[in-house]
Amino acid sequence: MNPNRAVAVDKVVVHMGVGEAGDKLVNAERIISEITGNTPVRSVAKQTLPAFGIRKGAPMSCRVTLRGDTAHKFLETSIRIVENKINSRAFDKQGNFSFGIEEHTDYPGQSYDPKVGIFGLDVTVVLRRNGVRIARRHIQQKKLPLKQQVTIDDAKVFLKDRYSVEVQ
Repeated sequence: MNPNRAVAVDKVVVHMGVGEAGDKLVNAERIISEITGNTPVRSVAKQTLPAFGIRKGAPMSCRVTLRGDTAHKFLETSIRIVENKINSRAFDKQGNFSFGIEEHTDYPGQSYDPKVGIFGLDVTVVLRRNGVRIARRHIQQKKLPLKQQVTIDDAKVFLKDRYSVEVQ
């Protein structure tokens, strides 16, 4: 197989939405940094929703972006937690996929603390092929050819071969 046609993991984004600032968000940041080993970044509300008591600009969640070997190790652990099964509706048109983990206590080294509670998290995986830079660079930017774009079928084959994932 041509090495430029091989599908690879570009990044893994781990997101933990808590819906409010304060101790809950601080606990979520601590948990996500323990699980991933990286410092999380806070995300803020994009708009005001008075019915839910949400103000624009208020911190609502935290996320971490993983790349390289840390992304692969985290993805292997997360896929094991969901029992090597991913729903076919979890894929988008570009071959990226997302899945959720209901309890952070499923990760190794995490235990239940009644003062903190249980948090769920979302894992989003972005796949790519070599040559994506032509679409992202600023000088002489070109459209990415269709044969270089990752499709849903390519993503499913990659998951089956690399991580032994069953797509339902």
